[in-house]
Formats: sequence, structure tokens, C-alpha cells
Amino acid sequence: MLQVRGGELQALLWQRAREPDAGAWSLPGGDLAEDETLEQSIRRHLAAKVDVRDLSHLEQLGTWSDPHRDPRERQLATAYLGLVPTDVDPAVPADTAWHPVAHPPRMAFDHGDIVLAGRERLRAKLSYTNLGFALSPPTFTISQLRELYTAALGYEVSATNLQRVLVRRELLEETGTRRPSGPAGGRPATVFRFRSRRLEVTDQFAVLRPPAA
Repeated sequence: MLQVRGGELQALLWQRAREPDAGAWSLPGGDLAEDETLEQSIRRHLAAKVDVRDLSHLEQLGTWSDPHRDPRERQLATAYLGLVPTDVDPAVPADTAWHPVAHPPRMAFDHGDIVLAGRERLRAKLSYTNLGFALSPPTFTISQLRELYTAALGYEVSATNLQRVLVRRELLEETGTRRPSGPAGGRPATVFRFRSRRLEVTDQFAVLRPPAA
């Protein structure tokens, strides 16, 4: 699970209490039951940590199959990418916490690689889909949306360019309301929302890139 918190992209991790890798942090998960699908399994395991209704998006990320990824036995791991919007603050148990993806704690097994794969999948899909809806609250100003994209992409994003790209692709629509000016004054900010909060490919060849140096 990833969420933009405090201006950073963060991952939900839980601290292992037993060996192997006791004290290290890992992703929520567990074994697949005989009578469930992969998605049913991940939702069941996530429910032990958070309210799964907080998820705005869930998709299969990939399978990890290194024979030595778990020192106890041969294990295959199928990972999912889950996203949580910024207007939600999930309650988590004492052994679970959010950690910045850019500065993670000591990770168990290959879970650090999985987190980075999730970040890269998110960054790619922000380029060619409307996946920004899964990080954002229902309504927002362009300035607020720029902060989310900046945190997720890992570089500064121009509010003007972001608005131009997303409006041109018809991803955003105005709500008809404005936010009051801040202490510094200026015009009230237009409030937007995503036209759809379901994943859609909007420009399959698009790539968002950092500004030229």
C-alpha cells in the first residue's frame, strides 16, 4: 500500500517479531488459502492491518520467484499495488507504520525490491493513465494535485504544465466552486475533480519527465 503522507510517498509496513529477519520491516501479506483467489487473499491479509475500504485502487504488481528469497523454504510471492488517497488516515495496529519509500527502514526478504517496483509502476501509470485519482481526495486545487504528483514522481512538477496536460486529456473537470485565498492573498483557486475514479488509459505513449536541467 502506498500513500502520499507529509509530502512524501510512503509505504505501509509491519515489523517482524520472529525470525527470519526479526525486527526488519515487511509488506503485509501471508499464505493463499485453498478456497480463495489471489485478490481475495490479499484483501483478507490487508484487512488484518487496515480497513480495506480505504483502498482507492488495487492491481497485481508481479511475481517474485528467486529460489532463495526465503531462507526457510521455496516460496513464490505475488505482490499487489494498493493506493490510498490523501484524505484518508487509516488506523493501523502497533506493529505497523508508514515509511518513506525513498528512505525505508531495514527490510525483510526482498520486500524492499517489491516496494520499489510498486513505486515505478505508479510513476509509469501517472504518465499514461488517470491513476492520479487514486492518490487524490475527491476534490482539489491544481496546487494540491501538483504536490501529490511531485511526491509520487520524485521531482518538481509545474502546476501550469500539469493542468494543461490533464485538461487536454479531459481527465479533470471543474466543480464550479473555488477555494478562498490564502494569507498571501491572490485569486481564489478553482476546485477540480477527476472525471472518472476508475483506471483508464488516456495516452498510451505519454511519459512524464522531470524538467530539463
